[in-house]
Amino acid sequence: MNGAPSGLLVSIHDVTPALEAPVQALWDLCQAHGVTPALLVVPQWHGAWALEDAPVFMDWVRRCAAQGAEILLHGERHDEVGLPRDWRDMARAIGRTAREGEFLTLERDAARERIARGLTRLRALGLAPMGFVPPAWLAREATYDVVRESGLAVSEDAVGVRLHVRGVRRDAPAVRWSGRTPMRARASQLMATARWQLQRGVPLVRLALHPQDLSHPVTAASVRVETGRWVRERTVLRYAEL
Repeated sequence: MNGAPSGLLVSIHDVTPALEAPVQALWDLCQAHGVTPALLVVPQWHGAWALEDAPVFMDWVRRCAAQGAEILLHGERHDEVGLPRDWRDMARAIGRTAREGEFLTLERDAARERIARGLTRLRALGLAPMGFVPPAWLAREATYDVVRESGLAVSEDAVGVRLHVRGVRRDAPAVRWSGRTPMRARASQLMATARWQLQRGVPLVRLALHPQDLSHPVTAASVRVETGRWVRERTVLRYAEL
């Protein structure tokens, strides 16, 4: 690796009581490897499943935070209901999400309102969010301006991590899966294996775990194998360490 640092960011996306069991299963998987992942929390998944209505789940999230899990806002509701796409949005989202790119079409004011509401809700629940990740890593540039203006330290896009405090972006490919169909599951398994072979020399890699990954046996098995590989070879970092 030519002396380059070998860092790994591990995060669990889509943290919501709607997906409580697989979210907690991913947490347990990470803990078994000695890793405390960041939690990307959605205040009201798909317009329902409000965090305020899930006290037991929120007690668990707060315990995770007390153990060192960094908390990042992951949209307000995650989906795109009521947000029509134009042809440019369609092009940007091809193959990346099934109408789950909440910030894909939002201009500055709309993005600011949703981020502000989300941060207010998380803080009222006793969490201290330190960053923002748009669902599916899809957002217009104005969204990242809003994140910086909100005082959050970090955000992510499709190709890396933005460090707003330092005003820089670190390239960081993301290892992720999709179990929506059997074909996608097998394709993402092959892609995850290929990333292990091709990106082992990259200084910073993101391991992006989604609870939906456990819905298909192929992706579930791949998540377990690849998580072990990456964690064994790399130094797991916190966002704050960047």
